Amino acid sequence: MYYLSQDQINRIRPYFPACRGVPREDDRRIISGIIHVIKRGLQWRDAPVEYAPHKTLYNRFIRWSEKGIFQKIFTELVAMEDIPEQLQIDATHIKAHRTAASLLKKGINLAPSVVQKVA
Repeated sequence: MYYLSQDQINRIRPYFPACRGVPREDDRRIISGIIHVIKRGLQWRDAPVEYAPHKTLYNRFIRWSEKGIFQKIFTELVAMEDIPEQLQIDATHIKAHRTAASLLKKGINLAPSVVQKVA
């Protein structure tokens, strides 16, 4: 389980919207759950229940995204940091042969030896 540290939460807490009426779920747990889902490319329903119900994670992410809360947090965190010594860019992609999609649409089944030659 991944949780933001208390220092990390304290650093971004000023950007959280004020509570109205019913107190929110534990912000640290919810934000950590959102990060867990996004970082691993999971669907919301696959989030571990230790963070919160998946619906809670999803609703908080959507509401705060629409209000621009996450954008404000990211903008301020980037502004606080020094210029990094090193940046990494992932440019991984898969290139398919231009006829690959059209063959499947026509219902043509290729023999394994032909598929190897195309690839």
